[in-house]
Amino acid sequence: MESSSGEELEEEFPGHEWITPQSSINATYQSQTEKGIRKICSELLELKDAIENLSGNMQSKYLAFLRISEEVVEAEQELIELQKHVSAQGILVQDLMSGVCRELDVWFKSNKEEDVKEKDFQTELDEILSDDTQDPKAIFLDKLDALLAEHKMEEALLALEVEEKKYLVTDESSKESNAELSAFKTALFKRKAILEDQLVRWSEQPSLPITELRKSLAGLVKIGKSSLAHQLLLKAYGSHLQKNVEAFLPSCSIYTETYAASLSQIVFTAIAKAAKETNTLFGDSPMNMNRIIQWAEYEIETFARLVKENSPLPESVSALRAACICIQTSLSHCSFLESYGLKVSKLLMVLLRPYIEEVLELNFRRVRRKIVEAASNDDILLLTPQEGSPLSGAVAPNIMLTSSGKKFMSVVNDILDQVTPMTIVHFGGAILNKFLQLFDRYVETLIKVLPGPSEDDTLLESKEPVEFKAESDAQQLTLIGAAYTIADELLPAAVSKFFDMQTEKKGAGGSSEGLGSGSIYSIEYKEWKRHLQHSLDKLRDHFCRQYVLSFIYLEGKSRLDARMYMERKTDDLLFDADPLPSLPFQVILYCISVI
Repeated sequence: MESSSGEELEEEFPGHEWITPQSSINATYQSQTEKGIRKICSELLELKDAIENLSGNMQSKYLAFLRISEEVVEAEQELIELQKHVSAQGILVQDLMSGVCRELDVWFKSNKEEDVKEKDFQTELDEILSDDTQDPKAIFLDKLDALLAEHKMEEALLALEVEEKKYLVTDESSKESNAELSAFKTALFKRKAILEDQLVRWSEQPSLPITELRKSLAGLVKIGKSSLAHQLLLKAYGSHLQKNVEAFLPSCSIYTETYAASLSQIVFTAIAKAAKETNTLFGDSPMNMNRIIQWAEYEIETFARLVKENSPLPESVSALRAACICIQTSLSHCSFLESYGLKVSKLLMVLLRPYIEEVLELNFRRVRRKIVEAASNDDILLLTPQEGSPLSGAVAPNIMLTSSGKKFMSVVNDILDQVTPMTIVHFGGAILNKFLQLFDRYVETLIKVLPGPSEDDTLLESKEPVEFKAESDAQQLTLIGAAYTIADELLPAAVSKFFDMQTEKKGAGGSSEGLGSGSIYSIEYKEWKRHLQHSLDKLRDHFCRQYVLSFIYLEGKSRLDARMYMERKTDDLLFDADPLPSLPFQVILYCISVI
């Protein structure tokens, strides 16, 4: 019905062309929509197949990529082998050329059919060079270019040196124009720049032997590049030193006490060799000296940093031993470098002093804890003879010490066994002061062990817990006697080498210039003994006070009263022909005279 109605409409309006029939519209748009949908479906199916193919081939492509990577590595190895083969073939070609030349020479000599006279090759070359039609300068430049192309640097240097003497030294009789001479000089300078580049690249090779390095640097000096040659020398020694240090660093954790000494041996040996080569090749000019000093200072700063980074725990004995050996070895090397004009000992001490002081401080803290622990132990009163003790030959072998006193001298000797002469010179004063602090701490611990005054007294007893108290007079006198023995005999004898070295240095005219405030020159023996005596005075005062008070106030009653003299009824008074003071007063006098 719809079609018939449409046809009727078309029949009714046949003459209106601008009206499109409905049937045409339906046929056109319906076909385009179906085609579009089918095309999209086809594209989607193709895309689906492509995705499936891509996911299916991913694993195979990945394996192919790995195989190609392995082939690349193999290709690199083949390239290296090919380079070696090319070098070998080049040598063979050169040998072949030499053989051909020799054969040709023999053939020319044996040829009897020709009447031409044989001429020596060198003679022909001399004739060509002497011919007026040839320019000697152009011939020389061609020869120099050939030498540079073949990397015959030594021959090129010799030729340049001869030619410069021949042409660059002009005189009044010269017939050459200034323009020609200037052009020739320019050509020589260009070729000299090429030769300089070749020498620099040859000198920068990492595996170049020292003999070849000297030759190339000497060549740079001949062409007027002394400054560049010196920089290349220092760069080569710096690179070699870095390789040696990197190879040594893994063994630092094994040789904890000697690693710093071995490291200083590596570093300062390289500096000494560089200084020696500098003086040999370039002389001792101020510019060269400043350059090598800057380089040496940089390497020493790196050395100090490596010593700190690879050190054991600073509070350990091995760290103290390593630091002392490092100071001894490094300063000995610095003294040797002074023969080359390098004075780096002050810089070395500035860099290492904070590290050494830290190691000393932490080690003394460690031994201080040991002494406090030993002095608070309950077997502190056990007397032990010092027979065969290595403390000092001047000390009597039968000296009796408590266990705490023996422990004190043991830790003192442990530290003294680590120090070296150079450590004593630069840090002897600081070490002696720390021994004073150590002894003062030991005395304070003994004061805590001794019975203290009552709480009503002005002196307050320490609140720190003490495991043992010396109650009897014998125990207290034993502790005090051990402290006096250490202060008067054992400790001064143990540190006697400090002051002996100080006396030797002063007697030899040694100067304390450049030494820090902790050096051996910063402390005097009398002053040091006075501080020891001051610590003993504190122990003596504490003992006398508590002893006298305990004797006077026996059982809470005072035994020192004026009425005892008036009534004369006490057992403490003996009035005979020669009357004596009371027993408490005699005790006070005895303590003052003995202690």
